[in-house]
Amino acid sequence: MKTIKFKDNKIVAWITLPLLSIFILSCSLSTTVAVQPEVMQPLIELPSPEPQLISPTPELEKNIDLFPTSDSFVPILESTPTSNPPILYYTQSGDTLNALAVRFKADKEEITSTAEISQESLIKPGLLLIIPDYLDETSPETLLLPDSEVVNSPSSLNFNLYNFIDNTDGYLKTYREYRSEGWFTGAEIIDRVAKENSISPRLLLAILEFESNWVYGQPSNISQNDYPIGWVDFHDKGLYKQLSWAVQQLSIGYYGWRAGLLSELEFPNHENIQIAPQLNAGTVALQYLYSKLYDSPDWTTRLYGANNLVTLYLDMFGNPWDRAQAVEPLYPPNLTQPILELPFRAGRTWSLTGGPHSAWGPDGALAALDFAPMMSDHGCVETDDWVTAVSSGLVIRSEYGAVLVDLDGDGKEETGWVILYMHIATNGRVKEGTWVNTNDPIGHPSCEGGVSTGTHLHIARKYNGEWILADGPLPFVLDNWVAHAGDEPYLGYLEKDGLIVQASVFGSFESRISRP
Repeated sequence: MKTIKFKDNKIVAWITLPLLSIFILSCSLSTTVAVQPEVMQPLIELPSPEPQLISPTPELEKNIDLFPTSDSFVPILESTPTSNPPILYYTQSGDTLNALAVRFKADKEEITSTAEISQESLIKPGLLLIIPDYLDETSPETLLLPDSEVVNSPSSLNFNLYNFIDNTDGYLKTYREYRSEGWFTGAEIIDRVAKENSISPRLLLAILEFESNWVYGQPSNISQNDYPIGWVDFHDKGLYKQLSWAVQQLSIGYYGWRAGLLSELEFPNHENIQIAPQLNAGTVALQYLYSKLYDSPDWTTRLYGANNLVTLYLDMFGNPWDRAQAVEPLYPPNLTQPILELPFRAGRTWSLTGGPHSAWGPDGALAALDFAPMMSDHGCVETDDWVTAVSSGLVIRSEYGAVLVDLDGDGKEETGWVILYMHIATNGRVKEGTWVNTNDPIGHPSCEGGVSTGTHLHIARKYNGEWILADGPLPFVLDNWVAHAGDEPYLGYLEKDGLIVQASVFGSFESRISRP
């Protein structure tokens, strides 16, 4: 294993992120650290407890320290079994004990605090943890973007994508692309990719401009014209596929870090670097994406050098850390899932055909479950069975095989709990703007939308724009059946009162589940 050394940072061995796709009855929808308790933002040396905020002034780009760092020092509180002093870490929104143990290469029992630490659920942000320092060298500890600027969160509510593009004169403004559903403008493509994958449209615009000058200028060569993100693969030619590839990498980084499945980056030349454990999920998402595009020297330049991606982002959209203060944490540690029922009619028996797997696309947040009705025929066949609402809410999207229901009824996909029902047939599908009550029909399961090899329902949850992992601190619970992940995506089971329903892509007996 070849390693890369960054000045004042660290590198060690890593844990792999296994990714697997199953296609039978399955779907693929195309150091010491001090962290601000409520939101990631620049910090200053102790003893001052207050963060150094980025000042939104007209001279911002000249005076700002773009990258919040984690270099504060506090007294060592107790000894550790290593020769290094312990790391004193303030928890961030979304942290869990399991994920922290992976990131810091420590056993869970070795992570201590003067306060009680939640063993399975979310840990309250701002809690001081004492962690043995088993690390050698890691990637830069610099924070790039807040989480709320990476996912399609409440931070996006006041951003009008179409108006923004209309006020530019670049290649994107006049771009058109033909998809199976017809012709789409560049703005429509970005809007669709951002909503489908729940990724910030601001971030997609910044990456597009940074890599190919599409927003304010023109692509400088044929490669930038065909592959504007920089991922050169004939199968991913064109804006929609380039963006779809990019958001998959962002999702792998973001949710892999959340779940404790990702701890190292591998560059195209097969060099490896451990990710600094103090980073937030949004920063790791960017690090992961760019590790797939560039070897380590160019990766460092594009993320941390002069005229980097974050510099451009700030020039285009202003101070992201100020916006984050108004909306983060994206989900509080006391958040609970609302009561949800199984997504089919009472008296019917369906099969759990997919345990926790990607919410959208082949890889990413393991937030979705698959269910299929009992049928005599296999494959993509029509059925009279109905998918039903797991909870009451407002239908805010009904297109391309997808139905999204906003449970708080404010009509905003970026806020609160939202349920995705995927592969819903056009015929009989509930219309946008409809209020549905629990158990009301959503539509018939089918193969519409994405890639599917059999009629089924794909269902996932998100909160404030972030996909909620099916087997995480807020497990997917349907009619008191609790989801558990398997060793690989699509495997896993539902458990209720000691009973087990095992996921099977074949719809076999052990996967059958009934509503009384």
